Amino acid sequence: MQILGIDIGGSGIKGAPVNIADGTLAAERQRVPTPSPSTPDAVAGVIRQIADNFGGTRGPIGITFPGVVKNGRIHTAANVDPAWVNFDAATFFSAKLGRPAVVINDADAAGIAEARLGAGRGIAGTVVLLTLGTGIGSAVFLDGKLMPNTEFGHMEVRGKDAEERAAERVREEKDLGWQEWGERVGEVVARLAFLLSPDLVIIGGGVSRKADKFLPVVQGMVKVPVVPAQLQNQAGLVGAALVAAEYAAPA
Repeated sequence: MQILGIDIGGSGIKGAPVNIADGTLAAERQRVPTPSPSTPDAVAGVIRQIADNFGGTRGPIGITFPGVVKNGRIHTAANVDPAWVNFDAATFFSAKLGRPAVVINDADAAGIAEARLGAGRGIAGTVVLLTLGTGIGSAVFLDGKLMPNTEFGHMEVRGKDAEERAAERVREEKDLGWQEWGERVGEVVARLAFLLSPDLVIIGGGVSRKADKFLPVVQGMVKVPVVPAQLQNQAGLVGAALVAAEYAAPA
C-alpha cells in the first residue's frame, strides 16, 4: 500500500509516495521551496503540484506542519505565515486536494517513523527525537506511545529559544564550525536529559546525514545515548504517510 506523505518546512515542502509496510519511498522525493509568504493558499498550491506529480497515488494524504496540531487544527505556526494560527488545516487541505488530508506536527510525524521503523524501534522507556532544521522540533515517546505536540525547540538555553542557538539554520547563517555547533546542540540535549532523563535521543533532520561531524561532540557532553535518525530527512513524510494510512484503515 502506498500513501502520499507531505512534509511542510520553513524552507521547503517535500513529498513522495511511501510504501507503508517498510517506510521506503516508492518514487524519488520531490522538494519545492516554501512559498513566501507561506499562506494557506500558497502552501496548498505547492502541495497540489506535488500531488499531481505523483498521480498514481489515491486515498488520503498525510501532511506535516511545523507547529502544534490538534485534530487537524493549527494552534501555533513556527517559521511560517501567522495566518495558520487557529486554522482548520485538515478540512482546508481536504477541500483543496479533493481527498482526505491528515495533518500532524512535523516532529511528531518524524518521531512516529523513527519509533516504528527507525532508530527508536523496539526501544522501551523514554525516547526523544530532535529535528534540526529551520528550527528545532521535538517528539517524545514513552514505551512507544507518543506524547504529542511537545515544543522543546522553544526551551530556554542561555537566555534564548533553543532553536535560536542550535538549529541547522543558525549553523549556516553564522557559519559555525562543526565543533562549535555540536557544543550548542549538546547544550540542548543536556538540558533535555536533565528534564526528562531519556533512555535514547535521536537527532533528525537533513543534517543527520552528517552525524559523524557533530554527534561525537554531543555524545561527549551527555551520558544518554545519542544517535542519528535512520530515516534522516525523509522521516517526516514517512510518518505522515503512516498516520494517514491508519486513517484509511477499516475500523
